[in-house]
Amino acid sequence: MVPKGFIIEVIKMMEITMVSKSQNGISNVELRKILECTIESKKASLKKVLLLPPDITRAHSGAGKITAMYYEMLKDTCQVDIMPAIGTHEPMTVEERKEFFGEGIPMDRFIAHNWKTDVVKVGTVPAEFVKEVSEGLIDEPIDIEINKHLLDKSYDLIISIGQVVPHEVIGIANYSKNIFVGCGGSATINKSHMLGAVYGMERIMGKDFSPVRKVFDYAEENFIKDIPLMYVLTVTTAVQNNVTIHGVFTGRSRKIFEEAVKLCQEKNLTFVDKPFKKVVVYLDPKEFKTTWVGNKAIYRTRMAIADDGELIILAPGVRKFGEDDRNDELIRKYGYVGRKKVLELTKENEDLQNNLSVAAHLIHGSSDGRFTITYAVEKLTKEEVEKANFKYMPLSEALKKYDPTRLKDGYNTLEDGEEIFYISNPAIGLWADKSRF
Repeated sequence: MVPKGFIIEVIKMMEITMVSKSQNGISNVELRKILECTIESKKASLKKVLLLPPDITRAHSGAGKITAMYYEMLKDTCQVDIMPAIGTHEPMTVEERKEFFGEGIPMDRFIAHNWKTDVVKVGTVPAEFVKEVSEGLIDEPIDIEINKHLLDKSYDLIISIGQVVPHEVIGIANYSKNIFVGCGGSATINKSHMLGAVYGMERIMGKDFSPVRKVFDYAEENFIKDIPLMYVLTVTTAVQNNVTIHGVFTGRSRKIFEEAVKLCQEKNLTFVDKPFKKVVVYLDPKEFKTTWVGNKAIYRTRMAIADDGELIILAPGVRKFGEDDRNDELIRKYGYVGRKKVLELTKENEDLQNNLSVAAHLIHGSSDGRFTITYAVEKLTKEEVEKANFKYMPLSEALKKYDPTRLKDGYNTLEDGEEIFYISNPAIGLWADKSRF
């Protein structure tokens, strides 16, 4: 029986979408029921299952509790392994695993993904295809590497769990991105990120069928069809960090992703009638420890900020730049100096040529001088922040004026009469001036 206020569609066998029409979204009970439906017919034959959730930088995805639910459903009848799809991010700590997935999963069930050493090449996207989708901007093949565990034939089922949300590299995240980036290798990550950066993130954010998405569609169709893979995708919102799951989309075909994209565009895109003069963004210290992740504050707001506007990022947990030590070193060396300069530096320097994801990240993290970016931190020095080409503000000073406990998401008028636009978590959406989208 379909719960009141929901739309459930069975696209084809074992492909299900569940969309809530209630402001309260999908409850835990309802969520568990739909997850049970995804494995009901095959549960008796499952001996070994691999779960691929995101890490804690996707804390508002609902993926933590989905992973925990699947583990509880399966642990008594088969072996369940969990490999967080961390991409280039730091491995999750024990504390982060408990925070995100709960206390019920033993630590020995987790497998760590290393994007530089644990991968196998499964194919190459031809240069002519890359040239076509990039409109001639890039004319090089892209090797596709994925974690070796995905090719382990002892797994009867691999469940990729992720959030469909606007993204600076691919347009809208998840689906096969969780495989080719989250569980991908350096060759794939480096070239795909640069492809997105060169094409222009403002051309792709919040949209399907970006050049990177087309590359991953090609890889999905040609290189991993034999993997027993099922996607479980969510669309969520968060108001003052209270997460609501609005939709769950399960199956293998691109159709479920496209249905999720429609809901994401409805729930996660905020269009503004006039550009913001001043934006203040808060980065939860549990989720954001580096500018590599924290620069979502820049990516997701840049299309809504006025020329000569100001972005202030309250970042109590940010302690370095890159999640990976080598990436951190290169960011400190070159800084967020703008698209044109980064492309010049990449042509001139072998270390950037060998780490194209860093070059892409440096492009993404700059406003190209259009608006100012201030990091308010306590775990990085003024010198470190300014060397990276950001403005610096002491966190204590910023919190006195922009107190997250008193601000609400959206427009706020401060005691001195100044109007700001406040965002409590940038990872959940995209803000854009209609004329720039």
